[in-house]
Amino acid sequence: MAEYSPMMQHYLDTKSKYKDCILFYRLGDFYEMFFDDAINVSRELELTLTGKECGQEERAPMCGVPFHAAETYISRLISKGYKVAICEQLEDPKFAKGMVKRDVVRVVTPGTVTEANLLDDKKNNYIMSIYKNGIYFGITVCDVTTGDFRTTEIREKNNFSELLDEISKYSPAEILVNPMMYECSEEISKIKERFDVYISKYEEDKFSENYEELMLKYKIVDDEENTIDDISKYMLSVSATNALLAYLLETQKNSLDHINKLIVYTTTKYMSLDINARRNLEITEKLRDKSKKGTLLWVLDKTATSMGGRLLRRWLNNPLIDSKQICKRLDAVTELKDNIILRGDIVDNLKKVYDIERLAGKIAYGSANGRDLISLKNSAKQLPEIKKILSEAKSSMLTELFSELDTLDDIYKLIDKTIVEEPPISVKEGGLIKLGFNEEVDKLKTATTDGKKWIVQLEVEEREKTGIKGLKVGFNKVFGYYIEVTKSNISLVPDRYIRKQTLTNGERYITEELKNLENQILGAEEKVINLEYNIFVEVRDKIEKEVERLQKSAEKIATLDCLCSFATVADDQNYVRPQVDNSGVIDIQDGRHPVIEKILPSGSFVQNDTYLDKNENRLSIITGPNMAGKSTYMRQVALITLMAQVRKLCASNICQNWCGR
Repeated sequence: MAEYSPMMQHYLDTKSKYKDCILFYRLGDFYEMFFDDAINVSRELELTLTGKECGQEERAPMCGVPFHAAETYISRLISKGYKVAICEQLEDPKFAKGMVKRDVVRVVTPGTVTEANLLDDKKNNYIMSIYKNGIYFGITVCDVTTGDFRTTEIREKNNFSELLDEISKYSPAEILVNPMMYECSEEISKIKERFDVYISKYEEDKFSENYEELMLKYKIVDDEENTIDDISKYMLSVSATNALLAYLLETQKNSLDHINKLIVYTTTKYMSLDINARRNLEITEKLRDKSKKGTLLWVLDKTATSMGGRLLRRWLNNPLIDSKQICKRLDAVTELKDNIILRGDIVDNLKKVYDIERLAGKIAYGSANGRDLISLKNSAKQLPEIKKILSEAKSSMLTELFSELDTLDDIYKLIDKTIVEEPPISVKEGGLIKLGFNEEVDKLKTATTDGKKWIVQLEVEEREKTGIKGLKVGFNKVFGYYIEVTKSNISLVPDRYIRKQTLTNGERYITEELKNLENQILGAEEKVINLEYNIFVEVRDKIEKEVERLQKSAEKIATLDCLCSFATVADDQNYVRPQVDNSGVIDIQDGRHPVIEKILPSGSFVQNDTYLDKNENRLSIITGPNMAGKSTYMRQVALITLMAQVRKLCASNICQNWCGR
């Protein structure tokens, strides 16, 4: 049997390392797929299936997509449940000796997508790792776009039910499980029945118990930001965390420095909401079509930033049970609701803040371009004004945000003095660095500009010298600069012109003078592009060292945004502040269903009272015919209670609410 061609053999060798992925193999301006990958992609994306000589008797099935449009095709494959390995050219084909070096630079999976156009701005894209040991579970989740990194353990009586609740809370796009978990077919089947999620088995040795390395590399805290000095107390979490980190490094092939803090949380700190309660209450998505409209999130989300939108969703999924913390947030919401000018000034500035959290992730990834840095600069520009406005606040929550908000002045100044206001999308085409920042860049840009003026002047001079009025000096990437003369004027061409290319309607020539100008211009252009790229990378690397500061500022802005959103909704919908304590009493007067009253015409919802306590009034019996509103009433009470414990003013005229599990 004939051997495969060298290129095809390299493709097959690479594919053997990524058997569970579609391999995008870069050939020039296209990513090509071969054999089964080509057949599958051709079918899934409705692309033309062709063939390529591969050293065998039969041509290899082949399918390709343009490299500049690859994101679109990758996103479609990811949405269909595939993983994509991107094999890139590692050297310029023009300078390669022999076959161009290629290797996989990244594996894109449902839980590791980082491209902004493939993600929901106001929703985290989590990947989850589950480690099963007997009847217990360790769970770790991470959003690689923001660096949000959390872990917990489940050691309760109803372990699997609580696991389903945690999966429901995060709605991960991808789940890794250890072999013991994967072999529990009943549990895996139940997860697949309830969630649209990609599940894969990961090697047991990846779920290691090496906690020392975690302690060295990551800041480990509880959900109150208290440092945890000994994570060996949470070995189920350690195993789940190590596996997730190994998988991220294996697929992203990047340092992931923005994932720097691991939050160890306990499920008992939050109000227990099982999977059925989350679905039936339609907190973040409709039961029928998974849409946001018609949910509690739809009512409450008036956030001005993507960061705030994601945090608000997390708050709704994790209602607190500590009355002191709830009241602290309620104080802040009350102040913002009552002080319309304060809230309006804050919101006006928040609207000009971009997604600092995900921008920090792109910077750490090394994928941020010039426009991303300008977005970061414009965001940082708003922070001093926001901090100044917050100085007028009185509630403890807002005064803490004022004192803790880092305005990132140094980062603003660095970007402002280096990067042009409207940089190109690509960082390898020049046009990134401001004049006046680097003397050599200025000289090279001047040479490029003057050189083009010289070309225009040369064209004028050659027309005068030769008498050829239609003579043109042009340029293309293949032949460089040339003098073009129509066939009717060829007799006027002087001997010093050297023929370069014959056209249908004329000839193209070069002269020694034009050749020298070309070398000066193109040499300067190439040098300035390389120099600008190197300067840009230096600036990006400097900012990368401050990623933790960016994340902290993003956290403060997101918190402020959520509080303003709650205050805005409370003001618009005439919500009142609940009295939250540990008395064990729910006393709601003139309560309204927050979602249904928003859908119905104004004033048509009939208000209801509710009273429950831990003693003689633990139970209420609700009767009535079908479609009388019994389930609406029950959901109304649940949603008002939930709103109170998420630190929100409530859909009621008087609301006394107890805090507890």
